[in-house]
Amino acid sequence: MKFYLLALVPPIAVAAAGQIGPAPGPLRVIGGPATGGCIAGAVSLPPDGVGFQTIHPDRSAFWGTPQTIAGLQFLARQAAAAGLPSLLMEDISRARGGPMPGGHISHQMGLDADVGLDMRPRPPLSQAERQTIELRSMVRPDGREVDPSAWSPAVVSLLHMAAGLPDVDRILVNPAIKQQLCREVTTDRSWLHVIRPWYGHAAHMHIHFRCPAGQDACQELAAPPPGDGCDASLQWWFDRLDAPARPTVPHRPPPAPAACAAIVSGG
Repeated sequence: MKFYLLALVPPIAVAAAGQIGPAPGPLRVIGGPATGGCIAGAVSLPPDGVGFQTIHPDRSAFWGTPQTIAGLQFLARQAAAAGLPSLLMEDISRARGGPMPGGHISHQMGLDADVGLDMRPRPPLSQAERQTIELRSMVRPDGREVDPSAWSPAVVSLLHMAAGLPDVDRILVNPAIKQQLCREVTTDRSWLHVIRPWYGHAAHMHIHFRCPAGQDACQELAAPPPGDGCDASLQWWFDRLDAPARPTVPHRPPPAPAACAAIVSGG
């Protein structure tokens, strides 16, 4: 796919306060989703584009590999052509990667992006609305089913489009969303393979792209299990809702790869 070339535009100003600009030079993606990492040569998703708007610029960051940014722009154009409302784009990565607010370990290498699932029609947001909007959950408060007042065929269409993007490794959604897809999708179910259940993710999908070609320091995740994921493994997530709560353990982020020190610090 040649749409990647569309992302090769001059970087715009850093969105979130306190961030430095991207590390110059060719693209380098270092680390993995489980260990954290960094990126050099990142490009930025513009605040607006065909079929999308960014939100929460005060606490989100919108930098990624050229493939990631172009993939998101392509998804937004597909959605707009299908008559879906403007997509709301949230966290991708900081300009040089590294830790994100809120403990997003995987959002450190420009390969991950959060996209809202609320498919209600909406006008362009004002700057104030971009800061304060809260994404609508697709899931009931008990976590066992989708909320029928929020769910629609448009949500299924968007997830199907995202699953078909080149270089998508997997898409994380709330287990109740995965369960609903397993019920509704009755024809081509092959794309359900990349839709994986995970904690949270009730209001957005988390798209994870594979490492770009030639990035030997970038660590891939193990491939998802074969099949559509609508088997007994899905029930495990709902069984956990009935399990006693485990004692919380203080989160200790893994040490960043040594090669990231100079990139993240601005050296």
